[in-house]
Amino acid sequence: MQEIIDGFLKFQRDAFPQRSALFKQLATSQHPRTLFISCSDSRLVPELVTQREPGDLFVIRNAGNIVPSYGPEPGGVSATVEYAVAALGVTDVVICGHSDCGAMTAIATCKCMDHMPAVRNWLSYADSARVVNEAREHKSERERIDSMVRENVIAQLANIKTHPSVRLALEQGHLALHGWIYDIETGSIDAFDGTTGRFVSLAQHPHARATPARLDAAA
Repeated sequence: MQEIIDGFLKFQRDAFPQRSALFKQLATSQHPRTLFISCSDSRLVPELVTQREPGDLFVIRNAGNIVPSYGPEPGGVSATVEYAVAALGVTDVVICGHSDCGAMTAIATCKCMDHMPAVRNWLSYADSARVVNEAREHKSERERIDSMVRENVIAQLANIKTHPSVRLALEQGHLALHGWIYDIETGSIDAFDGTTGRFVSLAQHPHARATPARLDAAA
């Protein structure tokens, strides 16, 4: 814990003064353009990976970068999605999975989670991805896990489109969805291309999107 406290003191001493004007502006308002939904895994830091400053990203982090389908009892994820889209007016939503994901590994390898019932129930929101992944043949356990990570991103993209605020913003052409996979070892990102249904290198295809905004598609 002491290293965290020391880090804060360093931030207060060195980093904060360099951004004092930015924080003064952010003290009374925020205008993020992107909702970034990622795993809680400590190895994936959205602001670091995207090189964004405070105020740039509205972030949701949870086990497995999951977005439950919209229902009568919306939880924290649903409320945050709604606020980001309907109140803040974000123009892009990124759902970002990552390599070596513990949650997806547990699902792909059928690991017993009876001792963690809350985790087990939460990961049921990835059931559609699990069913698709189990129906495929995989040459190795690693391939099975990597495939599960990809299928989960695709499943969560489908889930988020059940949210009324997201559906409306997509219909009005105000929002685009992005599905990413971050590789921890190489620092690379693969993006889901909704046109081809494949993941492609974001570095080579920087405009790849899962569901492009309608205004962009018509341009």
